[in-house]
Amino acid sequence: MIRQAQAAVRRFLPRGNFGGGKGLALGALALVALWGFSGVYRVQPDELGVVMRFGAFDRTAPPGLNYRIPWPVEAVTTPRVTRINRVDVGFRGNAEAPVTAAGRIGAARDVLAESLMLTGDENIIDIDFAVFWRIRDAGDFLFNTRNPEDTVKSAAESVMREIIGRTQIQAALTEARAQIEQDVRRGTQAIMDQYRAGVEITQVQMQKVDPPAAVVDAFRDVQRANADRERVRNEAESFRNDIIPRARGESERMVAEAQGFRDGQIARARGEAGRFTAVLGAYSQAQDITIRRIYLETMEEILKRNNMILVDDRLQGLVPFLPLDGARGAPGAGQGQPRPAIPPAAVAPMVQQQQRPGAVR
Repeated sequence: MIRQAQAAVRRFLPRGNFGGGKGLALGALALVALWGFSGVYRVQPDELGVVMRFGAFDRTAPPGLNYRIPWPVEAVTTPRVTRINRVDVGFRGNAEAPVTAAGRIGAARDVLAESLMLTGDENIIDIDFAVFWRIRDAGDFLFNTRNPEDTVKSAAESVMREIIGRTQIQAALTEARAQIEQDVRRGTQAIMDQYRAGVEITQVQMQKVDPPAAVVDAFRDVQRANADRERVRNEAESFRNDIIPRARGESERMVAEAQGFRDGQIARARGEAGRFTAVLGAYSQAQDITIRRIYLETMEEILKRNNMILVDDRLQGLVPFLPLDGARGAPGAGQGQPRPAIPPAAVAPMVQQQQRPGAVR
């Protein structure tokens, strides 16, 4: 290799002057040119160049071809700032595997020291979740934290334990999961900003939220009992919402009927009193006429409900007629009964007999 390098240098140097000053100068210039050309570097589209001068942060370089002072003056690090990184808390395994029916990641190993947490109502819950993050500031990411991934994991676990410690277990298992994820994301981002870690938390995703495996059967029994309690309570509420308005409507109807009956009775009594007052006034002005009118109206009211029988006083052996059904008070007695047909030949003698003294009506 040394001989090949010497032969390559001789091709660029004049013959017979390899050891002269001119040859050394040309060699030095070639080395300087190579050293200067080594400062050209390329930054990929998903990367950001971080230039360090004598080990200290100096500047950042955009994607594409860039230049730096070659080693040992400046060095370049190109972290991937657009890649979404993932940190698993509570389990270890294949992040790309599908979630099973039990809520666990396929081929994953549960880490109970991280996943077991205490809820606000003093119950233990097993939570596995993943934190997704990316680099927001490459300079802060490289120089302000020694291990950014462990920092993100510790901060997310701490915030999750704090939020679960204020949450009821029933809410954590059901409707509060989305809210918990948002609160953990905001809390973890606040810690990263305080550390100036140059990290942006994009998402927190809860993979599994279950009671501990040792008590999961008893917990499910409690959940079923709570569901039955809610069902019975809802049925009772439905029955109450149905029967109370119906009873109120019935009471309003009865009150309205009573008020109508009261108003009717009062109006009827007032009408009767006014009628009596009017009759009394007429009686005081013409007593004979008023008495006769009252008698005639009363008799008309009594006789219009009875059958009328005309008897000739010349007839002998008549049998008295006694309406027993009417005397017993049978409904419809004396009313609506068909009257006996009177032959036309007997009508004239009866009419003439009515005009004689002794005729009975």
